[in-house]
Amino acid sequence: MSQTVPGPDNLPRCAWCGQVEAFFDYHDREWGFPVADDIRLFEKLCLESFQSGLSWRTILDKRENFRRAFDHFDFRKVAQFTEQDVERLLQDASIVRHRGKIEAVINNAQRAQELVVQHGSLAGFFWQYEPDEATLPPPQSVTTSPESVALSKALKKMGWKFVGPTTVYAFMEAMGLINNHVETCITRPKVAEARKNFQRP
Repeated sequence: MSQTVPGPDNLPRCAWCGQVEAFFDYHDREWGFPVADDIRLFEKLCLESFQSGLSWRTILDKRENFRRAFDHFDFRKVAQFTEQDVERLLQDASIVRHRGKIEAVINNAQRAQELVVQHGSLAGFFWQYEPDEATLPPPQSVTTSPESVALSKALKKMGWKFVGPTTVYAFMEAMGLINNHVETCITRPKVAEARKNFQRP
């Protein structure tokens, strides 16, 4: 399989974009660009946990519904959700109705509040696990890394749920802790430049 597919402008993008037309915009504008905003980081980790066992297309198609259902992933608000909210969400056909994952988001929101007290911000904590680029394997050749394993273990130790090494690695790719665009993808140098200019929290 080729590492790239032609995008709408006929220029090469990472091959996974070819699965669904909507992936091109997500790939070009979001995937791999570094993020330091705590709400966006929390949202992405939650959405990656919902994706477990499903396709990213399913989650991306429902992303706005998830945002509405979970107060735009403001973890300070989600941390206050009750059993009534769980039941409400289980009746919401516009999201993925999985009790364990819904309860995990609420639990993780509470743990996120604790993490902010201890470390100052989610961003400051997560970005400690940014790998050395010199140690990275070829782009899109693995689904976990020593750093994703370490971050997963750290989060689980603090009581977070649905944050296995594969979920965490996908989160790290998407939030720019790794530039995992393939070498010939036109977005790779854009992400590299964004990472170069990014102020680590």
